[in-house]
Amino acid sequence: MIVLGVDVGGTFTDLILADLAKQKLTIHKTPSTPANPAIGVVTGLRAICEKAGIKVSDVDSLFHGTTVGTNAMLEHDGAVTGMITNDGFRDVLHIGRHQRPQHYSIMQDLPWQNRPLIRRRHRHTVAGRLDAAGVELVALDEDAVRAAARELTAQGVESVLVGFLFSYVNPAHERRAAEIVQQEMPEAFVTTSSGVAPQFREFERFTTAAMSAFIGPKVRRYIEELQAELSAQGLKGELHVMTSSGGVATPEMIAEKPASTLLSGLVAGVRGGAWIGTHAGTDRLITLDIGGTSADIGIVVDGRLTEADTRSASIAGFPVMLPMIDIHTIGAGGGSIAYLDRGGAFRVGPESAGADPGPAAYGKGGEMPTVTDANLVLGRLAPQNFLGGDMTLDVEASRRVIGKLAAQLGRSPEETAEGALTVLNSNMANAIRSRTVQKGIDPRDFTLSGFGGAGPLHAAEVAGMLGVQRVLIPPHPGITSAMGLLTADLEYHALRTAFAVKGSIDHGRLTGLFDDMQTELSDIFDRDGVPVEKRRMLREGDLRYVGQGYELKIDVPDGPLDEAALQQVWQAFHERHRAEYGHAFEAAPIEIVTVKLRGLGEVEKLGTPPEAKGSVAASPVGQGHCVFRVDDVLKSFETPYYDRSDLPVGERMQGPAILLQTDSTTMVPPNWSFEVDRFANVVMTRDED
Repeated sequence: MIVLGVDVGGTFTDLILADLAKQKLTIHKTPSTPANPAIGVVTGLRAICEKAGIKVSDVDSLFHGTTVGTNAMLEHDGAVTGMITNDGFRDVLHIGRHQRPQHYSIMQDLPWQNRPLIRRRHRHTVAGRLDAAGVELVALDEDAVRAAARELTAQGVESVLVGFLFSYVNPAHERRAAEIVQQEMPEAFVTTSSGVAPQFREFERFTTAAMSAFIGPKVRRYIEELQAELSAQGLKGELHVMTSSGGVATPEMIAEKPASTLLSGLVAGVRGGAWIGTHAGTDRLITLDIGGTSADIGIVVDGRLTEADTRSASIAGFPVMLPMIDIHTIGAGGGSIAYLDRGGAFRVGPESAGADPGPAAYGKGGEMPTVTDANLVLGRLAPQNFLGGDMTLDVEASRRVIGKLAAQLGRSPEETAEGALTVLNSNMANAIRSRTVQKGIDPRDFTLSGFGGAGPLHAAEVAGMLGVQRVLIPPHPGITSAMGLLTADLEYHALRTAFAVKGSIDHGRLTGLFDDMQTELSDIFDRDGVPVEKRRMLREGDLRYVGQGYELKIDVPDGPLDEAALQQVWQAFHERHRAEYGHAFEAAPIEIVTVKLRGLGEVEKLGTPPEAKGSVAASPVGQGHCVFRVDDVLKSFETPYYDRSDLPVGERMQGPAILLQTDSTTMVPPNWSFEVDRFANVVMTRDED
């Protein structure tokens, strides 16, 4: 079985080919092609197959992480979208909620008002109304729906959302309206709010569905083009696409629910980090994925990827009611630009030099000082051995642009470069604190895993700022996201709104909701050809104390939901509430708001990482003067450069050291030691003071 993981980033497309039978890995990086990401995927596919000595047709499965949907949201570059909703509710998408993101700011940015996904002129209303129980109060005006669809066509709309009140209980009106719209607009992408997020809270439900409609045509078109390109190259294996919940889905499911890809590429990195951490002996991990423009932070607790709260999950400022892994992204990467703002403060990022022209070190005409230039000035990058020697860095160009900034500051180039890295690392450390300390989690109890092209350069110093004692660098840091793709199973989700209160539970109804969802997911797995013995169904529920405005997700046991089974659920909720908020109300009534079913379909994937070969003894391939801040003083160290693949396994070595490999560079500071474990991970440990 040969499987291929392909992660498309802003600068590079990363690929990893795994022959599962031989436990052989082949990696490759190729420049991304933002205008048409499929070109970069196909180029990389041909190159990595040639490198591995196989034909494209030998690949059995291709797992793909994409940023097409994410970028469409971040750049506000989606389809011209229209909406059909109930009379009197045209402005739900604009009004939002009384609870604003920043309570006391009169200048805050409200994206649903400042840059709406669906402009007001494209939002049409029709008669038709259900009550909260899903009972029809006013019949759907089908003629009005038809007229609205024709008007949307005349307005140049290419994607339509149908969103009605209480459709999460009874989707009949939405489904019928969608049928009419599809008849009138056969070329349009048509979606319903109940088909995307069948949950109560109409603003969040409508907004999530609006995202799906906004990015739907672009995502669907990309997947179709990619499939056609792959087929033309001779690929006969299945295509699977990573979703925001950490699993993969078929192209057919992605075409139906494009919003499920909103964190596709980012989630793959956290999955890869968690998988590597498990085999390295740790199930409590902070993942730090640093690329050219951004740093993505994920938390793994007890081996499970932390999921975002459905009330706080968002993309580009818009609320999302979909299963999503909790990932926090900040503008911090190798291309981040260092500058003085209008007030004279020293800043780094979020603006980036990108891939073109990129940092001055790349020799493509870049004239802005970047993090990559700062690392080069400090000797932390080997100019003759970047990308495994495929690229030579321009030291003089980096010193020139850093020198200009240094002149503004009245500092030396080395002080300026080190200051830029300190600012960047502090930004990342503060971002990690927001996901740990502010949620009652002590980061010192975790291992920090740094990956991405720039993660291994910064991981140790960020860990030092957090008091983290152990850092884990994967064998192939630059393609960890691509590797994470090869660790996922098919994963689909179903949910139903329950509104069941402890003490008055209809046990048969509650069990029936789970049975109904199981039938729904089983039908999907049947369509995908997943054998019954390779399926798992995991029950969950969103619970709250009656009167609360937020819920907590709790595991629900299999089997009939009688009083004994529900007692386990109530107790688990009390314990989770106490852990999350510091207290629990044991005597208060509990409400099951939503019941959920997570379906997993096992696919062929990576099992155990290949064991490291290593060498008998480490011999430096070079050395250079590297500058580090030690005891609050900048010092220059004669620092050895090692080829990482030549490092012996299990031998503890002392920093400072620079470890070179094709897809990344690892920096070990003074006062840190390191060794290679049996799976070729570099494990850094902070020396005791």
